[in-house]
Amino acid sequence: MSWAGPEDVYLSTSLASYLDKKLLVLLRDGRKLLGILRSFDQFANAVLEGACERVIVGELYCDIPLGLYIIRGENVVLIGELELNKEELPSHMTRVSSAEIKRAQKAEREASELKGMMKKRMDFLDMD
Repeated sequence: MSWAGPEDVYLSTSLASYLDKKLLVLLRDGRKLLGILRSFDQFANAVLEGACERVIVGELYCDIPLGLYIIRGENVVLIGELELNKEELPSHMTRVSSAEIKRAQKAEREASELKGMMKKRMDFLDMD
């Protein structure tokens, strides 16, 4: 006798169609992970094989290898299937090293902080 009811079948098969397929997983903290789905459970906890984190800064990107990776289901925002042997990014994007992408992230963060500081300084001009 099975403990699962008919409604449980739909929950357990929701990710079953993605097994052994290349996925893009968007996490709550904004990270983007790519890898092949090897396992999952009823809480959407997932195991990715050959996982990497894709970091994109402007028109630069880098894939940082993670290996076998476990994702806690509550952190998943979106899961999408990718073609196994096809490059997913537009041709104008440039692949760079992890050191170069970290420098680009730092420069982007500093520019954002500077913009925020300038906005605060200029807020006194707002006469609303």
